[in-house]
Amino acid sequence: MKKGAYTLLITPFKEDLSLDEEGLRLLVRRQVEAGVHGLAPLGVTGENTLLTDEEVYRVVEIIVEEAKGKCVIVPDTCTENLTVAKERATKYKELGADYVSVFVPYFVLPKADGIINFYTELANHSELPIVLHGAKTRTGVELTPEISTTLAKHPNIVGIKDGNKDLGHLSKVIHLTRNDDFILFTGKDTTAYATALMGGAGTFTVAGNIVPEYMARMLDLVFEGKHLEAKEMHHQYFEVFDSLRFETNPMAAKAALNIMGLPAGGLRPPLTPLSEGNTEKVRQILQNCKLI
Repeated sequence: MKKGAYTLLITPFKEDLSLDEEGLRLLVRRQVEAGVHGLAPLGVTGENTLLTDEEVYRVVEIIVEEAKGKCVIVPDTCTENLTVAKERATKYKELGADYVSVFVPYFVLPKADGIINFYTELANHSELPIVLHGAKTRTGVELTPEISTTLAKHPNIVGIKDGNKDLGHLSKVIHLTRNDDFILFTGKDTTAYATALMGGAGTFTVAGNIVPEYMARMLDLVFEGKHLEAKEMHHQYFEVFDSLRFETNPMAAKAALNIMGLPAGGLRPPLTPLSEGNTEKVRQILQNCKLI
């Protein structure tokens, strides 16, 4: 799997909160032109659980039409239901995705053996290679380094998007899987630079919605050994990275895109817009970084 920056693409909505297909096409073309290494729609940032099945598949269909062969496409299943996960992995393959990201089963709070069985059965079924997706603050379930290491042995599980911000956790996964055909991406922009320096593969990035060209370039610089240049970019946009976690993702990302005049629209209930105070903070950060 290619290293680099994979944008966790938002799902744009019209005023009536229906899917904005033309807006989505515009956003995807912008990502491709910016040189991102991949697009990762339909996770938390893409409001997957607030979309209908028909909308989920339409999002993938549009992204494939606009980006196939230009960057890697990795939609998320975002379900704790194994049957649904299998159905989505099969459909994503039919639509032309390259990989499938699979959220750790949430809400039901499985034990370690249940998590391993879930991923193993799905990996045996899926024609697409699988990227694990862990985010305990969202799911209540931790993909521990030991679970990830066990799953890394499966030939159809190729990597992990790890939402744990602890660099000790990330470095342990990288260390334990170093001899496997398996790579780690951080799910946090604030740790992207450090994770790449430790031997990680890059980031699944919320900030890629706002500064796709810079996220891609920062990771390219690390992998080219130009660490000081990458470090400068990390600090240049750190406030952007940090601000996109205001309140609940993707509230700040959508606020930023709307401020920039790009299609994002509102959020579907029960999500609500970013508060006025934080919206102004985002606006000021965008101005400070000369993004508006």
